Amino acid sequence: MYVSPVPMDLPPPGRYLMTHPGNLRSISAMLAACAMFACMDASVKALASHYPPLQVTALRGFTSLPLVSLYILWRRELGAVAGRHVRWGLHLLRGVIGVVMLTMFTTGLRSLGLAEAYTLSFVAPLLITILAIPLLGERVKARHWTAIAVGFAGIVVALRPNQAAFLSIGALAVLAAAVGYAIFSVLGRLIGRTEPSSSLVLWTTMCMAVFGGALALPQWIPVRAEHGLLLAGLAVSGFLGQLAISEAFRHGQAAAVAPFEYSALAWAMLIDWTFWRTAPDAWTLAGAAIIIGSGIYLVRHELPAASR
Repeated sequence: MYVSPVPMDLPPPGRYLMTHPGNLRSISAMLAACAMFACMDASVKALASHYPPLQVTALRGFTSLPLVSLYILWRRELGAVAGRHVRWGLHLLRGVIGVVMLTMFTTGLRSLGLAEAYTLSFVAPLLITILAIPLLGERVKARHWTAIAVGFAGIVVALRPNQAAFLSIGALAVLAAAVGYAIFSVLGRLIGRTEPSSSLVLWTTMCMAVFGGALALPQWIPVRAEHGLLLAGLAVSGFLGQLAISEAFRHGQAAAVAPFEYSALAWAMLIDWTFWRTAPDAWTLAGAAIIIGSGIYLVRHELPAASR
């Protein structure tokens, strides 16, 4: 699961966003990141039909850890990610929440298509905005609360207005994952004030492997050799997606780049149809349009704004 948080320090919307020299490069990187993350989640969905959700979470950690570790060694950032300044308590809390979040999202993918799951998970940036008020001291302008309310209305539409849909285990699991991701992201912002992003990636991956593996051990199913390519795809796509998302926000302006993360829905629809011959229904697409519109409004209007 990947839903990037609403950027913290956005420039005013206007012509500058479209003419900034780094934007084209960053938008391309964002599109590539969304493609990679969609491939990663497709691997998760395929594995979830053979292994328990906790084991899939652990496998994500185990397969990604070597690549992440080698990248940190190559960047010579070992001291930065393991020094005295590391906030171990926050990393531990974030890691536990991350394991729960990924397990819930994997549970949802067992019964939902990627497009349906992505639509529901798009609520995460709205939740991040709300949580940033008490935890990060940020403030939200009054008119933006309307956009947040509209976004939540989009979730209701995507769930389909009938009792059976609201009681769907898959939908509730993805929504729980979105709540977990919102808390996960806010904790990441707190840690990111004093530590590099590589520290977040390393210790989150480590927690997935260690905590996820320990919890999955009682029901562990031996990994089948024919799933080796799926596991390799899981590791490589996740790693490349992380590099691409970092590149996306390194050079361009966040308010111009962030809306393109919603291209993940297009990739999800393409993968759903190619491998599972499924497509989202009208309710899902209508809900997605409402949620995406709300999210883009918030991003392009400098939300959340830092307290002054």
